[in-house]
Amino acid sequence: MQYDSNTIIFVSVIKLNKMDQLLQSVKIAINNKIYLKDPESSELGKKIIEHSILLIHDIGFEKFTFKKLGELIKSNESSIYRYFENKHKLLLYLASWYWGWLEYQLVFSTNSIGDPSEKLKKAIEVLAKTIEQDSHFSHINEVVLSKIVINEYSKSYLTKEVDEENKDGYFIIYKRLILRLSSMIQNVNPDYGYSSSLASTILEGSLHQFFLKDHFPTLTDCHDPKSPTNYFLELVFKTLAPTTNG
Repeated sequence: MQYDSNTIIFVSVIKLNKMDQLLQSVKIAINNKIYLKDPESSELGKKIIEHSILLIHDIGFEKFTFKKLGELIKSNESSIYRYFENKHKLLLYLASWYWGWLEYQLVFSTNSIGDPSEKLKKAIEVLAKTIEQDSHFSHINEVVLSKIVINEYSKSYLTKEVDEENKDGYFIIYKRLILRLSSMIQNVNPDYGYSSSLASTILEGSLHQFFLKDHFPTLTDCHDPKSPTNYFLELVFKTLAPTTNG
C-alpha cells in the first residue's frame, strides 16, 4: 500500500486530535490530605488556584495571604479556608500539581521510546527545559507556576513537619518522578550505583540552575546558547559512559 503526502498529513492530524482528546481528559491527582475541598471541583476553587499562582509570583510567598487573595478574586477570606487549611498547604498543592503535570509530560513523551539512552535523553529534556504554556489546563499558567517552584519550592519541605508530611504522602508525586528517572538511569547503565542520587540531582539541580540564571548569573554557565538541559545531558551521559581501564 502506498501513501502520498496528503495521506500522511491526514493520519498525523488524526493522531494529534486523539492526543489532544487524551490530554484534555487528564486530571492531575493530588493527595487529598493536602486540601480540605478539592479546588478542581468548583469554579471558585479553580479561581483560587489560578490567582494564587499569579499573586505568589507577584509578591512572593512570604507576603502572600489568603486575605490578599480574597481581595483579588473578590471573595471572602473564609471561603478560601474551606479549600486549604493554610498557605503552606496551598503551596504544597501547587508544587504537587506541578510535579504531577511534569510526570504526565514525562510519561507521554517517553512511553513509545524503546532505546534506553534515547528514553533518558528525552526525559532529561522534559524535566530540565524552560517551561511553556499548556493550553489543556486553562486556569493554570504553567510558566508562572514553574517560576514559583524554582523560587519557592524549598519552602514546602524545609519545615519541622517534613517527616510527618512525608509519611502522609505529601511529596509522593515528586518522589515518584525521581524514581521514574532513576529507573531510566539504571536501564542505561545497570552498574552505576547512584541512580537515585543522580535522578534527584537532575530534578533539584535544574531548578537551581534556573534560579542562578535569574538571580546569580555569574554562578552558572547556563546562558544562551547553553541551557540547563545541555548541562544535565552532558553531565548524565558522561557520568554513565562505560569506563575503560588502560
